Amino acid sequence: MTTGEPGQPRTDRSPWNWLLVLPVVLPLLTFLFNADEPRLFGFPLFYWLQIAFIVVGVVSTTIVYRMTK
Repeated sequence: MTTGEPGQPRTDRSPWNWLLVLPVVLPLLTFLFNADEPRLFGFPLFYWLQIAFIVVGVVSTTIVYRMTK
Protein backbone atom coordinates (compact mmCIF):
# COMPACT_ATOMS: atom_id res chain seq x y z
CA MET A 1 0.00 0.00 0.00
CA THR A 2 1.23 3.44 -0.77
CA THR A 3 0.18 6.98 -0.19
CA GLY A 4 -0.54 9.38 -3.02
CA GLU A 5 3.13 9.47 -3.94
CA PRO A 6 4.72 6.45 -5.64
CA GLY A 7 7.46 4.75 -3.67
CA GLN A 8 6.30 6.08 -0.29
CA PRO A 9 5.14 3.35 2.10
CA ARG A 10 1.89 3.88 3.94
CA THR A 11 2.31 4.67 7.60
CA ASP A 12 -0.27 4.41 10.38
CA ARG A 13 1.84 6.37 12.83
CA SER A 14 -0.21 9.42 13.67
CA PRO A 15 -0.46 11.32 16.93
CA TRP A 16 -4.25 11.21 16.51
CA ASN A 17 -4.16 7.47 17.21
CA TRP A 18 -3.38 8.23 20.87
CA LEU A 19 -6.94 9.51 21.18
CA LEU A 20 -8.11 5.88 20.88
CA VAL A 21 -6.61 5.17 24.31
CA LEU A 22 -9.35 7.30 25.90
CA PRO A 23 -12.31 4.92 25.32
CA VAL A 24 -10.21 1.99 26.54
CA VAL A 25 -8.87 3.56 29.73
CA LEU A 26 -11.90 5.62 30.77
CA PRO A 27 -14.17 2.64 31.65
CA LEU A 28 -11.33 1.09 33.65
CA LEU A 29 -11.35 4.00 36.12
CA THR A 30 -13.83 2.47 38.55
CA PHE A 31 -13.82 5.42 40.95
CA LEU A 32 -15.78 7.35 38.31
CA PHE A 33 -18.89 5.18 38.57
CA ASN A 34 -18.58 3.62 42.03
CA ALA A 35 -21.74 5.32 43.33
CA ASP A 36 -25.51 5.09 43.18
CA GLU A 37 -26.17 8.82 43.02
CA PRO A 38 -26.76 11.00 41.06
CA ARG A 39 -29.63 9.47 39.16
CA LEU A 40 -30.69 10.52 35.69
CA PHE A 41 -34.32 9.73 34.77
CA GLY A 42 -34.31 7.17 37.59
CA PHE A 43 -31.22 5.34 36.34
CA PRO A 44 -28.23 5.06 38.68
CA LEU A 45 -24.91 6.65 37.79
CA PHE A 46 -23.40 3.37 36.55
CA TYR A 47 -25.94 2.84 33.76
CA TRP A 48 -25.98 6.28 32.22
CA LEU A 49 -22.21 6.59 32.57
CA GLN A 50 -21.82 3.40 30.53
CA ILE A 51 -23.88 5.04 27.78
CA ALA A 52 -21.62 8.10 28.04
CA PHE A 53 -18.57 5.85 27.61
CA ILE A 54 -20.09 4.51 24.38
CA VAL A 55 -20.59 8.07 23.13
CA VAL A 56 -16.97 8.93 24.01
CA GLY A 57 -15.80 5.87 22.07
CA VAL A 58 -17.85 6.73 18.99
CA VAL A 59 -16.77 10.38 19.02
CA SER A 60 -13.08 9.64 19.51
CA THR A 61 -13.10 6.94 16.82
CA THR A 62 -14.82 9.31 14.40
CA ILE A 63 -12.31 12.07 15.11
CA VAL A 64 -9.33 9.74 14.59
CA TYR A 65 -10.82 8.38 11.38
CA ARG A 66 -11.44 11.81 9.92
CA MET A 67 -8.08 13.24 10.95
CA THR A 68 -6.04 10.29 9.63
CA LYS A 69 -8.04 9.68 6.45
